[in-house]
Amino acid sequence: MSASAPMCLWAHSVERWQPPLGREALEDVLQKVRAWQPFDGGALLDDVAIVLDDLTPPEDLHDELAQRFRGHLMRLVAIAVATRAAAEDTETAELIERARSIRSEEMPGDHRQAVGHLRRLAWTVNELLERLVATKCLKEAA
Repeated sequence: MSASAPMCLWAHSVERWQPPLGREALEDVLQKVRAWQPFDGGALLDDVAIVLDDLTPPEDLHDELAQRFRGHLMRLVAIAVATRAAAEDTETAELIERARSIRSEEMPGDHRQAVGHLRRLAWTVNELLERLVATKCLKEAA
């Protein structure tokens, strides 16, 4: 013999679920999620080490390194803004302004000027990372 399951009848009408966003907006969110890359403190520190090392980075890596530093700056600024560190800490706000300014600069064509630009990018990235660690917005990168 089998026991009969109790039957439950729902007496209340339930509205059909509707997504919170329309199709295009949901597709946009999905595209952003797929393109998202998590913060990688180790890669950031590796890039800083390459540029601030005693040896200058090879010229064929200049553009690639500049792009990576721009990406690091974007992530760090986004973290600072999201955690309200920019609004609550003047030093962080100043670093963010410097980051935005240097990020918008073009890579110079001259080798020495390009190395100088990369080093300014690296120092800005490193200082902003250290400030976000000091203000407890990030854990120290390993």
